[in-house]
Amino acid sequence: MSDWIEKPIKGVLLDITGVLYESGEGLGTVIPGSVEAIARLKECGVPVRLVTNETCATREAVVDKLQHHGYNVTVEQIFSPVPAVLSVLKERKLIPHLLVHPAVENEFKSLLSSRENRGTPTCVVMGDADEGFSFVNMNDAFLALMAMDKPVLFSLGKGKYYKHKGQLQLDVGSFAAALEFACDIQAEVVGKPSPQFFGAALADMGITADQAVMVGDDIVSDVGGAQKCGIRGVLVRTGKYTPKCENHPTVKPNFIADNLANAVDLIVSCLKQI
Repeated sequence: MSDWIEKPIKGVLLDITGVLYESGEGLGTVIPGSVEAIARLKECGVPVRLVTNETCATREAVVDKLQHHGYNVTVEQIFSPVPAVLSVLKERKLIPHLLVHPAVENEFKSLLSSRENRGTPTCVVMGDADEGFSFVNMNDAFLALMAMDKPVLFSLGKGKYYKHKGQLQLDVGSFAAALEFACDIQAEVVGKPSPQFFGAALADMGITADQAVMVGDDIVSDVGGAQKCGIRGVLVRTGKYTPKCENHPTVKPNFIADNLANAVDLIVSCLKQI
């Protein structure tokens, strides 16, 4: 049996898009076997947390979509960048200039409502703005950063690309890199592959990194990010996976599964032998 499965597994972290369902028109398409796979983990007493860089929808909207596809999940099981960055902004008393998807703008309402009394923006927050990544909006974010004495840029995840409606398209990390270059700064990543982001999900399950497995379709953010935290990383051949991911120059998955169901089959078989 593979080395990755020999140590006890007491919790599983899962990406959502590309692992549980494929992005597409409307609510997308469920990936065969994934609903049953999560149910099997729960039947075996293995806690599951959904660790996603989704910033085009609120956690509530994501739960609605997952439940539509037959998944039995709650908002509390989902770890996404928007709630995480809101906590950081409140703790550091920062006022954000937003470059995010319209669907999540309202999440920042409490921080923006009193801007007139608190001054101009003291940071820029970038999420997956989709078509909002226009020259005008990117330049506005650039100007906001250049006007700050100590510019602060938050990138909600740092993926290079993702799969949407059957095609690859640029992710927030590519646009964050442009602002990093232009302003000579380093973005603070809130979301995968940030160690703090993975750590929050582990803490919620009450387990350590070496007791967990991360399953995702992103070789760098999912697999590589998890491995840097001491979490085993499993790559699935669904979502944005391409064959060249299997020969990545720096990230070597602990296992490559055809899909989530395949990975869970191995996990469950290992649990039964303990």
